[in-house]
Amino acid sequence: MANKSVNLVLLVDDNDTDNFISKRIIEITKFAQRVIVKNSGKSALEYLEQAQNNPADLPDVIFLDINMPIVDGFVFLFEFEMFPDHIKDKCKVIILSSSNNKRDIAKIVDNEYVIKFITKPLTEKALQEIQSLLVEGV
Repeated sequence: MANKSVNLVLLVDDNDTDNFISKRIIEITKFAQRVIVKNSGKSALEYLEQAQNNPADLPDVIFLDINMPIVDGFVFLFEFEMFPDHIKDKCKVIILSSSNNKRDIAKIVDNEYVIKFITKPLTEKALQEIQSLLVEGV
C-alpha cells in the first residue's frame, strides 16, 4: 500500500488506545511516512496554526474523532473552516468515530471538508479506500 503522496497523517482522538491502534495500522500498512497524534481538537487546531507556514508539516490526511471533550469534531470543523485555503485544500478530513448517531453522522458528512466517515477501528481495508479517494483527487 506504500504511497509517497501521503506524507503526514494527523490523528485527533482523546482515546489513547484508539490512537495507538490507528497509528500502528497506518505504520504497518505504510499508508503515510509520518503520523502525529493529538489528544484533543484544541491541540490539533493549535498544531495546524503553528504549521500553516510550513507545508511539510501540514497533514495530507486528518483522522478526526467526533466525540471529544471541549473541542469536539464539530467545533474542530467549524474552526478548520477559518483556516487559509492552502490548508483546507491540502488537509483531507476523515471522520474516524465510534458514534452511530445518525444525526451526528449526517451532519458531519455534509461538511465540505469531510471526504469519508469511518467507524472505529481503523482497518487496512479502510486505508485502501482512502488511498483510492486520494488518488482520484477528492
